[in-house]
Amino acid sequence: MTTESLSVAVERPHSDVLSRLIDDQVASSLAAKDPTLWGPEAEPEASVRLGWVDLPRASRPLLAEIDALRADLRQEGLDHIVLAGMGGSSLAPEVITATAGVELTVLDSTDPSVIRRAIDDRLERTVLVVSSKSGSTVETDSHRRAYLRAFADAGVDGPSRIVVVTDPGSPLAKIAESEGYRKVFLADPNVGGRYSALSAFGLVPAGLAGVDVADLLDEAEAVTPTLRLDSSGNPALLLAACLGGGHNEGHDKVALGKGASTNTGFGAWAEQLIAESTGKLGKGLLPVDLGGTGGTTPGWARPGDDVTSVALGSPHHSQAGQIITDGPLGAMFQLWETAVAMAGRVIGINPFDQPNVEEAKRAARALLDQPPASSDAPPPAYVDGAVEVYGDEDLLRGATTVRDALAAIAAAVPAQGYLAVLAYLDREVDGQAAALREALGGRAHFQVTFGWGPRFLHSTGQYHKGGHPNGAFVEITGAIAEDLDVPDRPYTFGQLITAQAAGDLAVLRDKGLPTLRLHLTDRKAGLAQLLEAAGKVSS
Repeated sequence: MTTESLSVAVERPHSDVLSRLIDDQVASSLAAKDPTLWGPEAEPEASVRLGWVDLPRASRPLLAEIDALRADLRQEGLDHIVLAGMGGSSLAPEVITATAGVELTVLDSTDPSVIRRAIDDRLERTVLVVSSKSGSTVETDSHRRAYLRAFADAGVDGPSRIVVVTDPGSPLAKIAESEGYRKVFLADPNVGGRYSALSAFGLVPAGLAGVDVADLLDEAEAVTPTLRLDSSGNPALLLAACLGGGHNEGHDKVALGKGASTNTGFGAWAEQLIAESTGKLGKGLLPVDLGGTGGTTPGWARPGDDVTSVALGSPHHSQAGQIITDGPLGAMFQLWETAVAMAGRVIGINPFDQPNVEEAKRAARALLDQPPASSDAPPPAYVDGAVEVYGDEDLLRGATTVRDALAAIAAAVPAQGYLAVLAYLDREVDGQAAALREALGGRAHFQVTFGWGPRFLHSTGQYHKGGHPNGAFVEITGAIAEDLDVPDRPYTFGQLITAQAAGDLAVLRDKGLPTLRLHLTDRKAGLAQLLEAAGKVSS
């Protein structure tokens, strides 16, 4: 591995911003874990969030533990690894295993069909990795409970099949100790979730699944000396100057497209890193993950003057002003974490907090604690085929069809704003919902993003509520065909995902942002109807 294997190429390097970063010795100060880089208000948080800087070396002791446990599990015939985790606890392992071509089942949904399908798949050979930094993430705790019941029903010793990754002293660490789980990996508490790719949160699930995670640390460590240089040859400084400098010139969106890279799904990981790190105080960069479809899709075809285009790998179709970042996965993790932290300084925010993430969680908890009676639920504004349409009267004035509703929410997108499609559905069975981003964005003059709920709540959800207040939101929910209990909890998975969707939408409405909810009474027919209507909407 050589430092030349990591590259950042730009046409307009924002030389003034780059010069300031070099003169202020930001790279070397970050390498020294200087918490003052982001100002006095951020210093308390930054002082306990810079452990990621040393992870390429500090994570080395994990390797032997991972290898030993994997060997023991394989000897017992346990070769199906399921990861229960949200946000930073799932996104990095998903990218790592996908890039390596190794199977890992990722549970980051509360849709009952997703949970049931995972549990029904090779339970006799399954090990569940429960991964949560706080140890209290409601989705992950619900997954743990469901698997414990399934193991018990199958006559399997559940605790022997559970591996935990969490912070020291967390509620999950205490449960694991008291219930005798198979193994507990305690992560560095001074590493935030979205900066944890090279910590136990990224390495343990991927390593147990069969990835040689030592390669990731080698790749990251090889480029670390370059990322510490206060010079224009530092690719992290160059990327930070483009992202931060672009933001301050009005380019508040970053379109991420996969070029000729072997890294699979990197955009989804970078999406969380960018959105949660920068989207706050009415500022930030909105990542638009183009899903690896290259430079011909909306976002690159007509990026507009509010977008910075970034290719994750050499692009299939180059574009004037486009940034190109390329390198092996471990090096790319280290590059982007370093660059986004630096960009936070340029933008003027604390890249290590996420002050708005808790808002939707509180709203969902309130609905679970005191669920509204079915008779109190507001009726839809109207029904069109397999779709119930919910929205403000002013938004839907004169609308009678799904196409009308989509046209109305598109018209509500402010100048240089964006439209977010939020699908609280089954990512596998209802996968065609992701095509709505391209269908709606094909002729739009604004950017369209797509997120699976509740997964995106731990990612772009922070930006939606704390970033630039120029978004409009389409939420898609679906009928629950067969619900599933959350053991020892007074609610089901169906009630949980319904509360999460309702809570998120309520917070967006309270902030005065345009919202539309489309409920599919028949998921298959409803999605077909949505896609057809979306293709006919012009803006």
